[in-house]
Amino acid sequence: MADQDAQSPVGIEPPALPSIRWAGLPEGPAVVLLDQTRLPAEEVELLCTDVPALVRAIQTLAVRGAPLLGIAGAYGVALAAIRGDDMAEASGLLELARPTAVNLGYGVRRAAGAYWAALDRGEGARRAAAVALAEAEALHREDAEASRRMARYGLALLEELLPGGGHQLLTHCNSGALVSGGEGTAFAVALEAHRAGQLRRLWVDETRPLLQGARLTAYEAARNGMAYSLLTDNAAGSLFAAGEVDAVLIGADRIAADGSVANKVGSYPLAVLAQYHHVPFIVVAPTTTVDLQTPDGASIVVEQRPGREVTELTSSRIGVGGEAGGVPVAPLGTQAYNPAFDITPPELITAIVTEEGAVSPVTGVGLAELCARSSQVTIS
Repeated sequence: MADQDAQSPVGIEPPALPSIRWAGLPEGPAVVLLDQTRLPAEEVELLCTDVPALVRAIQTLAVRGAPLLGIAGAYGVALAAIRGDDMAEASGLLELARPTAVNLGYGVRRAAGAYWAALDRGEGARRAAAVALAEAEALHREDAEASRRMARYGLALLEELLPGGGHQLLTHCNSGALVSGGEGTAFAVALEAHRAGQLRRLWVDETRPLLQGARLTAYEAARNGMAYSLLTDNAAGSLFAAGEVDAVLIGADRIAADGSVANKVGSYPLAVLAQYHHVPFIVVAPTTTVDLQTPDGASIVVEQRPGREVTELTSSRIGVGGEAGGVPVAPLGTQAYNPAFDITPPELITAIVTEEGAVSPVTGVGLAELCARSSQVTIS
């Protein structure tokens, strides 16, 4: 990848995959992303030198995953501040780039709040921009630490629920280093099990229509030497019926106050299958993904993606980048239903694992207690 020696924030241990980093280039600052639309065929970095470029990267899924979007949003605010852009406009563009992932707005508001607070203290625009960047770097560090803690808590929960090891874990979409400042959320738990010699197999849902499981999770599993198998989404039921799934691990893009979870579409059917087959269904996400202002699942705004993602096969879906070259796979004029996420109610969830521990059974009271605990913890 290009520009390998550009700086990472002080105190951040670079993950195996540098999904995002800040670069102070001679020609000006940039948010540098590993372009996820080009994976697994190519590892190509995308330089975003202004907020509109970063917004396009978010909307085209060059960068994705709730925790990573929070980091991207915070770095975007810092980028706008250093460039001297209209901060209110830049923050608004970033926060609205994708509506469902709560971390994006959190990261934007956190860095922007630090910027405005510095101005209120009379520190001047240049100093305020530096403060915004420092806040983004702090969020990056915290997310990496949260990833490590979630992995440990998640493995401990698996050991409690499934004593003896040899786990066969099913996951959906991508929840590894490509969504995080560290090694991920749900995938990080599977990786921890692998390192402890307790992972027998990772079952990877392909995750239609954009194939994040096939392109991204399989890519990360291969890089880490994990035993894994890829399956079409509609093959999961046969795995459950054959007794080949010990637990389901997924991430989350937003968790409502009652414990309802928005995650990549296809997650809810897995929860139904898991309940029928008496298999634990575990959600792994940082407390920054919990949105106590959204009361329940019905209140979560679910992003609707373009229909062409379903009706066409584009080059970006097979990992060679670009927007052109769509090959129709349905008759011309076919209408498509393409929600990016679905909602899993709390009664179908065995546990929600965060960096502050696990909630089981999943209740609003338990989530609120974890969030309150998190706000009192300083991660260093």
